[in-house]
Amino acid sequence: MISWLLCSIVVLLAAFTLTWVLRRYALARSLMDVPNARSSHSVPTPRGGGVAIVVGFLAALLWMMLDGAVEVVQGLALLGAGLAVAIIGFLDDHGHIAARWRLLGHFFAAAWALYWLGGLPPVELFGSTFELGVIGYILGAFYLVWMLNLYNFMDGIDGFASVQAITACLGGCLLYWLDGHAASAMLPLVLAMAVAGFLAWNFPPARIFMGDAGSGFLGITLGILSLQAAAVSAQWLWSWLILLGVFVVDATWTLLRRLLRGDKVYEAHRSHGYQYASRRYGKHLPVTLALLTINLAWLLPIALWVGLGGLDGVVGLVLAYAPLVLLAIKFNAGQLER
Repeated sequence: MISWLLCSIVVLLAAFTLTWVLRRYALARSLMDVPNARSSHSVPTPRGGGVAIVVGFLAALLWMMLDGAVEVVQGLALLGAGLAVAIIGFLDDHGHIAARWRLLGHFFAAAWALYWLGGLPPVELFGSTFELGVIGYILGAFYLVWMLNLYNFMDGIDGFASVQAITACLGGCLLYWLDGHAASAMLPLVLAMAVAGFLAWNFPPARIFMGDAGSGFLGITLGILSLQAAAVSAQWLWSWLILLGVFVVDATWTLLRRLLRGDKVYEAHRSHGYQYASRRYGKHLPVTLALLTINLAWLLPIALWVGLGGLDGVVGLVLAYAPLVLLAIKFNAGQLER
């Protein structure tokens, strides 16, 4: 079997090195993210570094599948869906793909993952477990597509999406270990290491951006990992939703306000709460560090409490999300920018 430590170190170094290569490539080809009225940065910056995360994680995933450390069906769900979303994002980063075709590709990727996962796992509500059958496939597809797109929406300031992915994955690893399922921690651990290698270049002030290839890949991969976790323990799905709470609440609250106002939701904007916060404080670093603090000090303890069976999942989710909604309101998430 693959050594966890060896695999993690190799992925970390590979992602770090590949991000450096991609940065040199982007500079040589002038693949720059140029600031505009809807940007949250002020300096032209190379983009597309998230490809390092994709390559690092998927290469390790193939290695683990061949070694028998990861079940084939689990690996195929992650490999096919993640690769499809990354390719769509890469093409969009280098040109433009119409929103309807992007969305169609996203649903195809979600359907692929759900096929290999066998649909949405049983959902636990207030102590009762529900098998959703065909409805589960539909709900699962919308869940994965929303996770994918909200991650794109929330990748707007330096280090933000990277810190979220790392803390969520390591939180999941800790939960699995405490609950006696240490073997389940390998995939989120490897993903965290791939993102950490990229974060070395993306931490404020960022020297390269993730791009849609990386952010979309992270969104659907985290969504699939959460469904795989739910297949082991139904409570773990609620734990993952809690760990990803800042992104879920900010993106969802912002989308709902824009829908109610009649905005074209597929158009770029900078009205998320975290974007308003970064402009209020004049820097990205305080907001990224605030995300880290919220995830570790507030969301992680509640996620563990729920995942270890000490608190009902719905109650835990409401408890975790309540202050996040207040923060979204405080920082004007979804408000029309003046």
